[in-house]
Amino acid sequence: MDIVSIGECMIEMFCEGSLSESRTFTKTFAGDAMNMLVAASRLGAKTGFITHVGNDPFKSFLLDAWTAEGIDLTCATPLDRNNGLYFISLLPGGEREFTYYRAGSAASCLSPDDIDPAYIGRFKFVYASGISQAISPSSRAAVKKAFEIACAQGVRTVFDPNLRLRLWSIEDARQALEEILPFTDILLPGAPDEIEQFLGVRDPEAAIRIVQDRGIETVAVKCGSEGVALGAEGKITCVPAYRPETVVDTSGAGDAFNGGFLYGLSTGMTPVEAARLGTVIAGLKVRGRGAVFSLPRREEVFERMR
Repeated sequence: MDIVSIGECMIEMFCEGSLSESRTFTKTFAGDAMNMLVAASRLGAKTGFITHVGNDPFKSFLLDAWTAEGIDLTCATPLDRNNGLYFISLLPGGEREFTYYRAGSAASCLSPDDIDPAYIGRFKFVYASGISQAISPSSRAAVKKAFEIACAQGVRTVFDPNLRLRLWSIEDARQALEEILPFTDILLPGAPDEIEQFLGVRDPEAAIRIVQDRGIETVAVKCGSEGVALGAEGKITCVPAYRPETVVDTSGAGDAFNGGFLYGLSTGMTPVEAARLGTVIAGLKVRGRGAVFSLPRREEVFERMR
């Protein structure tokens, strides 16, 4: 197995125009931990998801959709709670409007007791994000336990800070990052705002040096339309963004990069090659609506790579 992700997947309802005025919504699913998995799975990675699934009318829709993406659900266990739900619309000028209903969701009840060391040991990479930590104290503890187990078993750990100040304070986010960094092999932050909040710098290369001085081997700083600054194998490389013909929705583009990057590493690509793959899948994703709905398939990604 290649990549296992820990976190929450919600029902996504997206529409055109404002949420208050729209009459029609498209139902799909999304969540940073799942967005990354689908991106990697569509490229050919063997993936798994550690979460809880709510016992509500959306349960079968989620399980069927994840299974259709080829994701192993051994540790996606049911819980008598609701699944998280959010609404998103794209407004003129590229602005996005979000409304979330996720408090007390099934996935937020994940705890250290749900982390199976034997399952973790089956994978090359264990992935989590700041959102996986932020949704509840028990989920934060579950992420830490999973990373500790992975380190003990020689499984590489990957963390995306993915700062969301709607979920918690910057002080709590910084404490949680400090808690997980000693167990992190690959860090995937965003620039410039996220690295400034966590590291006090806006320059991606400065952020890479700070993080690598902490002992983290690989750092990919995502810079949106400017591409990725990659610190790996003793050097810093600027990997340009893949720019599609049109940009419709950037939701989940960073998650798409993460999935492509980890898939590339899992197949033996160099970090630079893997980062190039990540930028292509992210660039293709932003052409359409929805964080998962518009993720490209393997054939198109590798055709564009060529």
